[in-house]
Amino acid sequence: MPRRIEPDPDVVRRIAASASALPDAYEEDAWTGVRWRIRAHTFAHVMVAQPGYESSYRDITGDPTPRTVLTFHSRGDELLALTHAGLPFYKPPWSGTIVGLVLDEETDWDEVAELVTESYRCRAPKFLVRRLDQ
Repeated sequence: MPRRIEPDPDVVRRIAASASALPDAYEEDAWTGVRWRIRAHTFAHVMVAQPGYESSYRDITGDPTPRTVLTFHSRGDELLALTHAGLPFYKPPWSGTIVGLVLDEETDWDEVAELVTESYRCRAPKFLVRRLDQ
């Protein structure tokens, strides 16, 4: 089996700039890639979908090339809009609230920061969300 490709450190740094600034959020290495958590709940996870390893992105798109992807939580109208938007968004089948986003040279990093913050809101305790809103 080929060695796993890890996400580009610049991509991790860009996501961490917003994710790690959220109340009580922390970054850790995941089974692949890097994830950001609040308590025991992951609210953002960046990894490289690549041949030789399971990947909902590759299963959905059939794209065999390595792609950096971010998964995050969403809900309500935003979840509905993102899951029907098409690429660079996609809908992994393993959770009703998870959305995937392919990260590439056309990525809108301001949008990524907003999506990561909204994902945090979906997963964080209410008192931390209130702190964020203050």
